[in-house]
Amino acid sequence: MAGREDGNRQQGTPAGPGPAWAEELLEHLRPAGRDVRRVVGWLAGAVRGSVALQDAAGNLLAGTRLPLDEGLVTDITAGRIASAAWESRERHQRLVRVEHPSHTCVLAVSRETPFDRRAADVVTHTAQVIELLLTARESTAAGHRLRRATSDLRLAILQLLMVEDTIAARRVAAGLWPGLLDADTARVYVVESDPAVRDRIAQECLAGTGEDALVVRCPAMDGHVIVVSPRDTTGETLRSLVDRHPDIFLGGSVRQSLARTATAYGQAVSALAVARFRPDKTAVYAERTHPERLMDPGALRGWTARVLRPLDTLPHHTRAELLATTRLGLEFTAVNAAKVLGVSRNTVRARMERVEALLGTDFADLTVRAVVHLALNTQIGLPDGRHPDDTGNSTLRLSDLLSGSAVRTWAQDLLGRLEADARNPRRTLRTWIAVGGNAERAAQALGMHAQTVREHVRSAEPVLERQLLAAGTDLYEVVLAHLAVGDLDLPALRRHD
Repeated sequence: MAGREDGNRQQGTPAGPGPAWAEELLEHLRPAGRDVRRVVGWLAGAVRGSVALQDAAGNLLAGTRLPLDEGLVTDITAGRIASAAWESRERHQRLVRVEHPSHTCVLAVSRETPFDRRAADVVTHTAQVIELLLTARESTAAGHRLRRATSDLRLAILQLLMVEDTIAARRVAAGLWPGLLDADTARVYVVESDPAVRDRIAQECLAGTGEDALVVRCPAMDGHVIVVSPRDTTGETLRSLVDRHPDIFLGGSVRQSLARTATAYGQAVSALAVARFRPDKTAVYAERTHPERLMDPGALRGWTARVLRPLDTLPHHTRAELLATTRLGLEFTAVNAAKVLGVSRNTVRARMERVEALLGTDFADLTVRAVVHLALNTQIGLPDGRHPDDTGNSTLRLSDLLSGSAVRTWAQDLLGRLEADARNPRRTLRTWIAVGGNAERAAQALGMHAQTVREHVRSAEPVLERQLLAAGTDLYEVVLAHLAVGDLDLPALRRHD
């Protein structure tokens, strides 16, 4: 090969005599200096030459492109020789094999003067340092890929639980975390932190719970870590985590069946809102009297089966998918529901619109959302998600369920808490619900500013002990209370109510 002048030769200060160059080279192994390109650049200056690091395919990994003897490169990358020297009248080259976890590389050095003992030693030792750096980088990358794959797998399991596919969730989890989901029930916790430190908090959650919990970085909320665990000890572990960090909060659900993971998640988020105002920064969802528990169970199941009957003609998988998506879509925004499920928000909206069409109703109406939410939560407990009209009275309507003395007493007591406020937030809340939770439209109807409407609704939250400005179970219970006392008209569901 005819040698040629390399016009873009890298220049640098040559390494000092004796062991000075070795000390400089070792500096590149410090955490702050681990960069293969910097090492190659240093080598070019140390030997007053040009340096190239390339793989067996000829791809340049660092340095400057050099004309090399392809036969020598092939012999080195194939392992037949470990190093080689080549020279012409103008150029002198040294080629050294650099082992790599996935493939062998060649470190080539070219300079105008012959290689003396010192220059040869610098090249040999630099090749060893580059080998260490490449191995470390590959190991780091492999570790990152493994952590990312494991994180994606945890999210996939959570998404399966969210749509009530517990069989598939257990099957996926069994390969890496045997026994994790063997229990029939679990609690869901949400740890809230600054998004900038969430990864560190998630790692501490993983370290603290070991293989006893499913730890997932929430795909919808940047600062949230979701923990699903059947173990009672997980709560204490997470509370100790909160004690160690000044700016994180913890909300937990009551124990729920795995099929009700989405419900438990909603409870944990609701408890998190309370935790932000508590000295210990933790809260567990308060088990309170829910309206459905005051209704006749048989009548409620029969009514639920009739309301959801239009979906019974669908294939089982499609029906389950629509029901699970709608349940999450009623609890959260379409965007957040989509992130939790791992689908697009348009998919969430399309599925909910299909359910709207089948039920003959409109989810823009908060009373409709509350009633369908009641049916969907009841549906979870029905055998195979369905139930025949075996209550002995197939004509029971929603008005019958809400007119029971226990339900009416509960509703009157709940809304009666607002009577002491002279601003009349009960009227504001009723009007706000009637216009679909729109503050501007409520303000027009009431003759007040939209911000005043929001303040009235917000002030009702601690009195009622329920979140109202965020859609979900809390709001729907308050809507049902209004329906029970007759403050709002009952919504119409086609052929069922």
